[in-house]
Amino acid sequence: MGLSLDQADARRLAMAVTFWQAAVTFTVALAAWGLSGSGAARSALLGGGISVAASLVMALLGFRRRSDADAYRALRGFFAGEAAKIATVIVLFTMVLRTLKVSPLAMFAGYLSTFIVHWVALANALPTLGAPRAREVMISGAGARE
Repeated sequence: MGLSLDQADARRLAMAVTFWQAAVTFTVALAAWGLSGSGAARSALLGGGISVAASLVMALLGFRRRSDADAYRALRGFFAGEAAKIATVIVLFTMVLRTLKVSPLAMFAGYLSTFIVHWVALANALPTLGAPRAREVMISGAGARE
């Protein structure tokens, strides 16, 4: 009784996560603008934008069409997407930090805030991990009374 998610559903979930990451990025940038001005808002947009771009790369490469017919191909696509995501984060952070004057705190706040979207999406998409099933509770509960 494992979790089953077909390729199309996985792609839709990944794209929805990317959309909500962008929404959170704009919210954090708006808060940064209110607290510290336009420089902090731009930095928060850059940080969140890096995460959004990386998630989009992962969604496009990791959940390509035609990889759902073969489990090995799907796994390869997922690993390629994850590798491209990590490379995207490294390249974009390097470019931003070397070429632009940013507020590091606001930039990393924008980047890290997008992880909340991942956590919420995982919490909603996956069954509760480690929780005993109702049948297991009944069987173990009956055995404990003997």
